[in-house]
Amino acid sequence: MRRLLTLVMLGTLVLFGAAVPAHAAPGTTGFTFFDLTASDGVVLKANVIAPTTPGRHPGIVFISSWGINDLEYLAQAQKFAEAGYVVLSYGARGFWASGGQIDTAGPKDIADARTAVDWMVANPSVDPDRIGTAGISYGAGISLIAAGHDPRIRAVSAMSGWSDLVYSLYDQQTRHGQSVGFLGIAALITGKPSAELTGILGDFYANRNIENIKAWAKVRSAASYLDGINAHQPAILMANAYGDSIFPPNQLVDFYAHLTGPKRLEFAPGDHAIVEGLGLAGLPNHVWDSTRQWFDRYLGAGGTIDQGVVLRPHGSSAVETYPDWASTRTGTSKLGLGEVRWWDGTGDLGGTPATGWSRQTWPRVDTPAYGGVALVSGALDALTGIPPTVWLPAVSRLNAGVWTSSSYPGGVQVRGTAKLHLAVNPSAPRGTVIAYLYDLDALGGGQLITHTPVTWLASTSTLDATFPATAYDVPSGHRLALVLDGKDSLYLDMNDTPGATVTYAGSSWVELPTR
Repeated sequence: MRRLLTLVMLGTLVLFGAAVPAHAAPGTTGFTFFDLTASDGVVLKANVIAPTTPGRHPGIVFISSWGINDLEYLAQAQKFAEAGYVVLSYGARGFWASGGQIDTAGPKDIADARTAVDWMVANPSVDPDRIGTAGISYGAGISLIAAGHDPRIRAVSAMSGWSDLVYSLYDQQTRHGQSVGFLGIAALITGKPSAELTGILGDFYANRNIENIKAWAKVRSAASYLDGINAHQPAILMANAYGDSIFPPNQLVDFYAHLTGPKRLEFAPGDHAIVEGLGLAGLPNHVWDSTRQWFDRYLGAGGTIDQGVVLRPHGSSAVETYPDWASTRTGTSKLGLGEVRWWDGTGDLGGTPATGWSRQTWPRVDTPAYGGVALVSGALDALTGIPPTVWLPAVSRLNAGVWTSSSYPGGVQVRGTAKLHLAVNPSAPRGTVIAYLYDLDALGGGQLITHTPVTWLASTSTLDATFPATAYDVPSGHRLALVLDGKDSLYLDMNDTPGATVTYAGSSWVELPTR
């Protein structure tokens, strides 16, 4: 617990500590603190930065992140105000000096977003037909949900947000314990958790009342309000990281596909709120550049930013643009899992899936394969280009299954969502497998490309999993490695049966999306 608390504080300082108040240019903008009174009488702390020039201006509502107050966006709000936007920022209810209790993007939070839009509409300097909402993380999720309830919201920038909170909590039936722990402790430190939230967190960690948790989470998911969003047709920009440990990216791929209005989806290396969080100090930042251009196009004087999908490959300065998600790949390679060799405990990865073999493992003991530490590892990846690594010979073949491909003479470009199909014979009726896909060099060093957990809750003979979306260029001469084990500190696994084994068998494969 002490380690997790340290990570919470470190993550908060790294992500948001640089967001200092900007100084307004003389005669350019005006800045005011004020109290925004919600529809139920709760007072939310807010501030507004507005142009001093006459006439009506487009308006933007910034909604604070989880655990942050209304000062979060000052540097970026100043830039928008200097460009002619009226910018209202408020601290979400239950956090810092804002009143009420934490509603976790529930009905009260959505009503608060509508109250902020009401304030904009009532302001004579705001054009009521040109209002947008934006935020990072918590503010992103609330912005998306609010767009399904309020037709006055004409544009949204959702940075490191979510569309399906059920998926975020129970990705492939696996609980994301480390990320939920971060949010829970941050709420205790910076806010006033409601009895409802406290009960949900208690049930989550006790693994009880699961259907109640899912019903609670569904109310707090933009995907539940897709019909309203599509009816209102706001222009929606979503930007996330491939390695988002709090809100895994695949949910946004699905949500993006079902949007019918103007839309843009951007992915980059990193973790939750890392990439755009560094822009809170007002420094150059590609996510905030896109946000500015997006609002200019759909609220302001007219921008040139296009709709579509943007991928920034890992370890590269390249920026790839596509008309839709399906276009990110040009082909798919089926890499079959081969028989595991007795002398090195490793099987071949590639070609037609072999049959007639099996390999038994004891997954309750951890191996060096891991997805990193929530927020911290992804931050290091974004800043240094170095993802979590493993020396493959150190991975115990008793506790994990390992397969490696032949080398790729010209390298290979991985684009999109890889999939995994496993024929299994677990000895316990429930359990968890964590699958890691590595970029493997000649010395056995592996850099993590992507990973995913998958849990079964009843006897099964097959497991199917989808890896998080990614864009990764495997260098010339490198190989791919697949590791299957059962422990990772990011997750609350179900490998709780003493002596339990998982046996992998033939007719198993990885489906690799490539360009």
